[in-house]
Amino acid sequence: MNAGRRTVAVATLAGALALSVLNAPAANAADTGITVSDIVINKGKPIVVGTSNVVEPSLSFSITLPTGYSTADPSRYEAYPFLYRGTMSTATDTGENFIGPGSYTCYEIDSKHARCEGNLYIDPHPSQEHVDSNSDATTWKVGVALRLWKADGGLKAEEYETRSKTAQLKRAARATTNASPEPVAKGKAITVTGRLTRANWSTKEYDGYGGRTVSLQFKAKGTDTFTTVKKATTSSTGALKTTVTASADGSYRWVYYGNSTTGVATSASDYVDVL
Repeated sequence: MNAGRRTVAVATLAGALALSVLNAPAANAADTGITVSDIVINKGKPIVVGTSNVVEPSLSFSITLPTGYSTADPSRYEAYPFLYRGTMSTATDTGENFIGPGSYTCYEIDSKHARCEGNLYIDPHPSQEHVDSNSDATTWKVGVALRLWKADGGLKAEEYETRSKTAQLKRAARATTNASPEPVAKGKAITVTGRLTRANWSTKEYDGYGGRTVSLQFKAKGTDTFTTVKKATTSSTGALKTTVTASADGSYRWVYYGNSTTGVATSASDYVDVL
């Protein structure tokens, strides 16, 4: 949604800037009168994070301002949702287990209301504290940071509010596939191997994911749909192996459908020519 005049564009709040904003003097804590509503994070879907790439889940929310403040003067207020684990005070005081916005833009609806769109910013790099432990693959709480400034630029009021809304963070998973022999005679056995791994946020590596049920899927040549033809369980190292009977040309792939802490993994497909 981009209706309305743009009122403010906020730059990245990650890293040092986020901490400097969060560490505003507690003596100014007071009811701001700002209302933040209609918060939607990542379109309501789980957030899946790997070991190296920054992830920027979508973020949208609405703002209602108190008496004496107008969307025409965005320099006098600030309001944004964030994710946190543990206690609100620890997250906002130290930045530990805190995930804030990367950037967002607010669009004026009228003098008291704005709709904001942007993204959160999650960096798995060891220098950050966003996802530095596998225990971070869990349900995170949603909080809201609210601030008002005086006309002279001084901080007038600041508060942090909790919300009943939550967001699920999951460890990324990967899968590989190899089908052989290629080509193969019709009616003969095809051996399909592969491996399932998932992100280890503590070591920043991908480890074998054992004891998982993974689906082997097949798509016949000339068709668009993969169909599950067999299931297999990964070994302690994440290895996969099964056999199928060659019946037609087509592609094989492994698919893992994830769980409460781990995302979905779909391997690249491997084509087999049946003679």
